[in-house]
Amino acid sequence: MANFLQITPFMHVADVEATTRFFADILGFDVLYRQVGYAYIEREGCGIRILEAGEGNPLLPGNRRFRYYIDVRDVDGLYAELKPKLDTLPREDVHGPADKPYGQRELLVKVPDGDLIAFGQGIFTPADAQVTPRSES
Repeated sequence: MANFLQITPFMHVADVEATTRFFADILGFDVLYRQVGYAYIEREGCGIRILEAGEGNPLLPGNRRFRYYIDVRDVDGLYAELKPKLDTLPREDVHGPADKPYGQRELLVKVPDGDLIAFGQGIFTPADAQVTPRSES
């Protein structure tokens, strides 16, 4: 019997409150769990865990620019929904939606700590792609 439920990215941030507020107010996520230094947010079944740096849990130095990828059915529809709030962000923090050579249409949004959230929709399969069907479980 399969035991896997889901994969949930863990975002390590300097300010959990600011990051949680950004995801709720700008990107439309619900805050399902909150305690000091930690939050679990979710939208349409896609969740992210947010952990605040602190004593014994420091932010690591160096390049922390991670990209969290969320597959969506309609990236243009999502963009239209979010656009009024995305327009309040610095112009360089929002890219797309744009078609990519690997067959995705993507919207990129920079979150307060500098990480990127990518919302992507499959639009075509490149001619040189090798596709393996998923196994049934």
